[in-house]
Amino acid sequence: MVGDRETDIDFAKNINVRGFLLGEWKWSDIADEMIKAPRKIRLKRETKETQIEIALNLDGKGKTKIKTGLNFFDHMLDQIGKHAGFDLEIKCDGDLEIDEHHTIEDTALLLGECFAQALGDKRGIERYACEKIVVMDESKCEIGLDISGRPYLVFEAEFDREYVGDMPTELVEHFFYSFVQKSEITLNMKLEGDNNHHLIEVAFKGFARALRSAVERTSTEIVSTKGVL
Repeated sequence: MVGDRETDIDFAKNINVRGFLLGEWKWSDIADEMIKAPRKIRLKRETKETQIEIALNLDGKGKTKIKTGLNFFDHMLDQIGKHAGFDLEIKCDGDLEIDEHHTIEDTALLLGECFAQALGDKRGIERYACEKIVVMDESKCEIGLDISGRPYLVFEAEFDREYVGDMPTELVEHFFYSFVQKSEITLNMKLEGDNNHHLIEVAFKGFARALRSAVERTSTEIVSTKGVL
């Protein structure tokens, strides 16, 4: 938070954010400090269906601690942390006695919200991940991603099994759709292959690699002619 009065700085402290007092700080120095600031967040989401807590560090080491009650889903979320280089902790207690939908959907919603908040005003990020191709044995993921502020998903895949492990294949697309809505990114993904396990895993790995590229700090500017993302 930037202000020109001591009361502004006091207010920043009260809401647990960093304050910059004009006169003591130059605008250029404030921008540099904000760009170097850690991009991490911890959020909770509680409904009658799920109780979830997520901690996300975009500048981490790929360390993960995941427990959603769905083993295969945990394995896929591990891929995001590892291959994006994010530190990621997720704990979810969902109504699995009903089905898997709420657990997967709500985890994706909160993870997308964490991603958006951790990025802040998106100053300095690469923004795009263009024409990323990730393979896993016979399976391939072609992916393009834009941290645009406009939520949109194009997802092309065919699965011939109802479940892989304890995760319904119909909820793979819904996971990405839910993440996109809260993170406000544009995501295009096309999957090809024969093995359903490989198809899902290469999707999450490709998604992770695209996120890693798009959040990389490559400048001090906001990459938009509008001046905002």
